[in-house]
Order: sequence, then structure tokens, then C-alpha cells
Amino acid sequence: SLCVCVSVCVCVYTKLGYAGNTEPQFIIPSCIAIKESAKVGDQAQRRMMKGVDDLDFFIGDEAIEKPNYATKWPIRHGIVEDWDLMERFMEQVIFKYLRAEPEDHYFLLTEPPLNTPENREYTAEIMFESFNVPGLYIAVQAVLALAASWTSRQVGERTLTGTVIDSGDGVTHVIPVAEGYVIGSCIKHIPIAGRDITYFTQQLLREREVGIPPEQSLETAKAVKERFSYVCPDLVKEFNKYDTDGSKWIKQYTGINAISKKEFTIDVGYERFLGPEIFFHPEFANPDFTQPISEVVDEVIQNCPIDVRRPLYKVSSVGHGQMRLMVQWCELVCSFTEHRAVGRLHHVP
Repeated sequence: SLCVCVSVCVCVYTKLGYAGNTEPQFIIPSCIAIKESAKVGDQAQRRMMKGVDDLDFFIGDEAIEKPNYATKWPIRHGIVEDWDLMERFMEQVIFKYLRAEPEDHYFLLTEPPLNTPENREYTAEIMFESFNVPGLYIAVQAVLALAASWTSRQVGERTLTGTVIDSGDGVTHVIPVAEGYVIGSCIKHIPIAGRDITYFTQQLLREREVGIPPEQSLETAKAVKERFSYVCPDLVKEFNKYDTDGSKWIKQYTGINAISKKEFTIDVGYERFLGPEIFFHPEFANPDFTQPISEVVDEVIQNCPIDVRRPLYKVSSVGHGQMRLMVQWCELVCSFTEHRAVGRLHHVP
């Protein structure tokens, strides 16, 4: 039998590949570029134009590079909002990227936590009726993240019980999973995600660096986040590092001005660790939300049935961005959560 096709569709990036491989074959932006023509001419002419325009679209990196097309993002906060565009997106994913005949392959797709049954039905309808796939499984990303952790040498026991922090571009969820089943009533939503790190980094750079072209400030902040950011366990010690030996820790980022085509160079200092720090000090970026992620994880576990709480302190993270940053981040969350739990056990009134 042929390999199972796997597609992980999230807000910003879609990961594609075949089951059994250690890494996805393709990682492309979850966007589609379409022609938006003015509605002129008689009805028959408009109908003919619409039929042609349906074939004139691009997805992924090609979509971003098309200046005369309207770029649409069919997925927002993990939920599909435009099913027509999503169907066209999946068509290109299957035939152009995976180069697969959908009738010959089983498909594994992912869904976000708290996905509605209606969305699941729409997905199944498209896959079975439009692409005629022989079989389909729609899995929650959190459960797959726990299964993926089995490949690590540090994992001794293969279990589908644990707490997963699913952090994407626009939203973060803390999801408890017991024996492969998501405890839906205990899922917590955090209004801080990768996009907020980018915005906060952009704000810090704007206040200190004057050489960044205004129209490229967001792009520069994103590049700085992806290239230089890391997570630190102690803010005060980290500030002291930069103050005592700045030449060792301060990095330089070089970009090209999109208008003048000249290079510009900026220093990247405190922004390296202050960006990811908003997960542990949310008040830096969002004054309306002040609960650190370690407290949220502990609260989620305490809300679960008492007989599954102990194994739930095994925390995994699934991030749709930089793996290096996510590994550091998850280790620090585990450390803070464990410290909080131990402190509660040893508390003497």
C-alpha cells in the first residue's frame, strides 16, 4: 500500500509530507493569491471570467510573490474561515506539492483544539467528495505532539498522557491529554502567541534603533526574532550579562532597504531575550492579561480529574515556528511549573 499523506494546516504555515519520514517534505505559507477583477460586462461574460479566474491562483511562497494578486489567508486562529479557498489550496497541496493521486492514498489531517463538529464535517466532505480519498483521519495536534515526542531519546515510556502547549502565530492553547483523549473542559486559551513576540520586538527596536526603514520594521522584527531570540531563566542576570560584556552578547542584523536597495545594520541587544519573555511576564505586552504561562499550565492540570494529574505534569510543546526557541521555552515552562507544584506540596499554613 502507498504511504499515508500528512498535512498539518495552521494559521501561517502548512507542513506537508508522507508518513514515516522524520521531517515534512514542504513547509509553505498557508495563503492563496487570487485575481479580484471588477464586476463588469453582462452576466454571461462575468460567469465566463469567474470560471477562468478560478484556475488562476497560487499558493504558498508563490502567492506572496504575486504583487498583482490579492493574498488571502483561509485559516484564522486555527479555524478555516473560507472553505472555497481552502479547497483550492488543498488541490494544489495534493497535486502540485505532494504529487499524489488522492484516490490512492489515505490522508492524515490535523485540527485545532475546540474545533467544531461542523468544521470537521466540511473537511471530510471536501476530502471524500472532491478528492475521493479512500480514507481520512483528522487528529488533534496535541495528541500527535505527544506521539511525536516518542522519537526523543529522553522519553522512556511511550504514553499519550501529558499537557501540550500549542503555540502558533495568533493563539496559544494549553491542552491536557489523558490516554489519547483531550480533556476539552480544561483547555485554557492564552491571548499571547508568536505574533505578539514579533510586535513587542518591533516596538523595542523602534524605540532604540533609528536606521530601520519604517515600512520594513515588522519584517525586521520577525527576522530578529527567528534568528537571535532565546529564553532566559533570570531576567536580572541576563541584563547584567549585556551590561558587563555587551560585545559578547549583542548581535548585528543586516538588512536591505526595499526602496534604496542600500544595506542597513542594527544592533540586537535586550530584544533577544525580552521578546519571548512576554510569555512569563505578559504585562510587558498585554496589560489586560498578567498570568504567566507556568501558572496557566499548573491551573489547567489542577482543574483535571485527580487520578490523571501526576502524568499530566509531563509537558510537551508544539510550535509552528522556531524549534530551537520552542525547546528552550518548554524546558523553562516545565521548570517553573514543577517549582510551583512542589512549593504547593511543601506549603505549611
